[in-house]
Amino acid sequence: MSVPGATPFKIAVPDDALKQLKAKLDLATFPDELEDVEWDYGTPLKDVKRLVDRWRNGYDWREHEAKLNAELPQFTRDIEVEGHGTLNVHYVHQESSNEKAIPLLFVHGWPGSFIEVRKILPLLTKGTEGPSFHVVAVGLPGYGFSEAPKKKGFSTPQYAEVGHKLMLSLGYNEYVTQGGDWGSLITRQIASEYGGKASKAWHTNMPMALSPHPLYQPLSYLRYALTPYKPHEKAGLERSAMFSLKGRGYFAIQSTRPQTLGYGLADSPVALLAWIYEKLVGWTDNYPWEDDEVLTWVSIYLFSRAGPTASTRIYYEVIQNKHFGDKLVPKVPTGFSYFPQEIVRNPISWTRGAGHVVYQKEHDKGGHFAAHERPDDLVGDLREMFGKKGPCFGVVPGKDGELDDGTWSSQTWRSRTNLTEQLKVVAIQLFTGEIHRDPTYVIHQVYIKAIQLADMLMMCDETRISRLYISQELEVQSGGSTTKLDDVVSRDNGVTGPTLGG
Repeated sequence: MSVPGATPFKIAVPDDALKQLKAKLDLATFPDELEDVEWDYGTPLKDVKRLVDRWRNGYDWREHEAKLNAELPQFTRDIEVEGHGTLNVHYVHQESSNEKAIPLLFVHGWPGSFIEVRKILPLLTKGTEGPSFHVVAVGLPGYGFSEAPKKKGFSTPQYAEVGHKLMLSLGYNEYVTQGGDWGSLITRQIASEYGGKASKAWHTNMPMALSPHPLYQPLSYLRYALTPYKPHEKAGLERSAMFSLKGRGYFAIQSTRPQTLGYGLADSPVALLAWIYEKLVGWTDNYPWEDDEVLTWVSIYLFSRAGPTASTRIYYEVIQNKHFGDKLVPKVPTGFSYFPQEIVRNPISWTRGAGHVVYQKEHDKGGHFAAHERPDDLVGDLREMFGKKGPCFGVVPGKDGELDDGTWSSQTWRSRTNLTEQLKVVAIQLFTGEIHRDPTYVIHQVYIKAIQLADMLMMCDETRISRLYISQELEVQSGGSTTKLDDVVSRDNGVTGPTLGG
């Protein structure tokens, strides 16, 4: 589908940037290291040296660039952000072949990027074992190949505005969202700000909630104090406490002095590699990172449109503007997936109050980057949540993601101009098929078929048809073989009387 305003995009890093990278790697100066420290002090020297050697002598960016371009249909478009002017936003947009696919906005975080959608994209759009989705993966402003904000104050409300307006610009007036890391907070903001009318449901693999407070939630606090936590909940709390104690150094810097840090990240590819690699290893569940895989993730930051510093400023803006989202309680249906090695792992009982929670699923393996580490698990959860037996089935009107069974093809019934003829065919089949000769019965059957077709068109947003209008205009001559159906359908939007379901 061609969408006005969308410009096709291919990654094409300039040759000069590749030459500069090679020169800087050749001149790299490494720090010393204490004996037998492994990861205690940060990224091990031996790992960084191995990766740098691969970056210099074996890694082929052009090969991986070509793969990304082949796998991910990419575009850019201008998005107007209130108070911040127009930003040129990069995104991935893959439509499913199923017209009833559910529009889904996927939002990444740090140190991820739009390439986090890479593994789940073909699974979500195919939908052979559950609902299918039209997938939009936004590159957040300041990340990858999206233009960075120029003014201070660009926080989660602004990122949410970008995601929402992007979906509207693509013709998705109603959609669902999924996100992890900052994507969790941004999609939570979308669900709160645009929930109901546009944002129909929200799913995250990083559920966040505050512990019950004895003053504000005394009953909950007492219950949680007296109820023993399950072993995996205790393990999650211990991991969260350890992360808070030893794993948040990056957070303190990026939320207070991102510009100072930025000089090192922008100038030194080795520093950028060590900074990101530490998170890729520490935040995953023994995921077997391949060296080229790591280098591709880091290269996206190195070659990003605004440079790697721009991506860190979200920490400053969120913390300084107190936009951390703990007070946002979306009313739209909400789903949570829990992975044991997530950096912050709250008990399920805490997160139940974080919104209108209708779906929760715990997994026995996986960490922070669920879309990359455990794509099948994450996609399975989305299919359960939005599938026929799920709590969010049909939340987007006319877009349940299910394949047609062939009985009522949406492609066939979409055309307004053919609807009357289709109704005539149904009537003839009822008369000549010896189904029943009682005119009253025939009237009833034709009426049912007409309503089925009307409902199908209503789901496709093609026209408005009144049930009462159809029933009044449908005339079958008593005992005859002629049915007046030409006036059954109003082909304009001015039909009066009760609408479908009214």
